[in-house]
Amino acid sequence: MGRGHGGALGAAYVPGTSVVHRLAPHVKLVAVLAFALVVVATPVHAGWAWSAYAGFGVLVLSVAAVAGLTPRRLARGLAVEVPFVVFALLLPVVSRGPRVEVAGLSLSESGLAAGGGLLAKATLSVLAATVLAATTEARELLRGLERLRLPAALVQILSFMIRYADVVSGELRRMRVARESRGFRPRHLGALRVLGPAAASLFVRSYERGERVHLAMLSRGYTGRLVGAPAAAVRPAQWAVGLSLPLAAAAVLGAGMLAG
Repeated sequence: MGRGHGGALGAAYVPGTSVVHRLAPHVKLVAVLAFALVVVATPVHAGWAWSAYAGFGVLVLSVAAVAGLTPRRLARGLAVEVPFVVFALLLPVVSRGPRVEVAGLSLSESGLAAGGGLLAKATLSVLAATVLAATTEARELLRGLERLRLPAALVQILSFMIRYADVVSGELRRMRVARESRGFRPRHLGALRVLGPAAASLFVRSYERGERVHLAMLSRGYTGRLVGAPAAAVRPAQWAVGLSLPLAAAAVLGAGMLAG
């Protein structure tokens, strides 16, 4: 069960002793959510919007530098942003209104502004979430969600997902090695006749493993709630440090509104 914290999901965490690492997980969760709300609240079509985005970027990159995160780690976290990038690139093409020529393409001015704003907001929010994931272990994030009164059933679902995602991926790797040892190479559509049953077999194995784990938990007195150690109180100083990011972002947004 412990492997789920040290496998693919656990690899997102970067060990460290920085002030960002030492913050309570629920403080960091509130800070990232508040920062994202400030970023999303920035008007896309305002003339000062890109100055505000630049200020937000400086803030979140400063936090990443304090946490000791490398540019490579931040870039790896941005991989989840690919769908937003595709959508942002399509907006100038499909939007209506006044158009402008860019590199021989006729693009909508409003689409360029909306797409650029969407891309900037998504990038900043994902960067903040990457800093959170890189400085907080998965099980600590769950404790933070519990402290924020997230429904206990949802916390347990997330906990089991984190614990057994690596177990299932290990099963998938073993099945792949077994296929390749028998000369299987997925080079054409005919390979689907092998991969389809393999996917079904993986589902059945995962379901059976889940049943065995549930029966084992019931035999050990599981009643529907996971009992953990009581959470320690968080000092006001930690809240002040944690909320410095969204408060600084709110100051940047307010300055832009006043200047505009």
